[in-house]
Amino acid sequence: MNAGIIGVGKYVPEQVITNKDLELRMDTSDEWIRTRTGIEERRIAPDDVNTSDMAYIAAKNAIEDSGLQPEDIDLILVATITPDQPFPTVACILQEKLGCTKAAAMDLSAACAGFMYGMITAKQFIENDAYKNVLVVGSEKLSKITDWNDRNTAVLFGDGAGACVMSTVSEGRGILSFELGADGSGGKHLYQDDYIVMNGREVFKFAVRQMGESSVNVIEKAGLSKDDVDFLIPHQANIRIMESARQRLELPEEKMSKTVHKYGNTSSASIPLSLADDLENGKIKDDDIVVMVGFGGGLTWGAIAMRWGK
Repeated sequence: MNAGIIGVGKYVPEQVITNKDLELRMDTSDEWIRTRTGIEERRIAPDDVNTSDMAYIAAKNAIEDSGLQPEDIDLILVATITPDQPFPTVACILQEKLGCTKAAAMDLSAACAGFMYGMITAKQFIENDAYKNVLVVGSEKLSKITDWNDRNTAVLFGDGAGACVMSTVSEGRGILSFELGADGSGGKHLYQDDYIVMNGREVFKFAVRQMGESSVNVIEKAGLSKDDVDFLIPHQANIRIMESARQRLELPEEKMSKTVHKYGNTSSASIPLSLADDLENGKIKDDDIVVMVGFGGGLTWGAIAMRWGK
């Protein structure tokens, strides 16, 4: 059995905070933010909208897109570092709100690599024939753990959610290979105290190296070459990091997903949000080879090579 994606959904808040808006709040500029990060604006959720609220809309859309009913979902995995509260988990809140009455539910925490960890966990359950249909969600309200007086981090992050339903797909399609990794010694470079704290220089060096290496590794594990790759979906953290991965795969610009300019860094929601956008825009077609790769606090990383389609 091959595990793959059969439905996708997303949600972003309505409120847009532009770089110009941030110029009014701190010592920064639109030009400085754009040239260093590629970010032009980000979405911020209202105070009364929780991580679970955003996750619910994205998940509901993904289930509808899959053609399944809520009671068909066997397991809910939510990747988040900004849950509504320590417990009940966002996954349990979703289980009730969605009506997934038969589903087990748990949250995963691997920061910006969380969705990759979630997808690969779902793959194991599906291919071991333990569960048939698994809902994987990445949802983050990073605005609540962002210090809006810290110009090094406040310009980077946004809120949003993305989701997919994973199940068995036809032979040759679905996840072909994967890589997961962690380096706990780098945890001191990116962590949450009261707010997000980041050593940008060290995280940048790690990300540039790891995104490229992991992308190449999963291609080789799948028995493919760089020429076989049709589309790259990197974690949308910083355009310079994303470009380094694209160049490592020798892909033209149009073959790389780019949503960082309008959503900023949405952590675990980043890859599924981008996937949903790319599908809406017709950038991914059946039988395309798609590479997804992310990195995050921990330090953690994960990558997947898959052949798109049901």
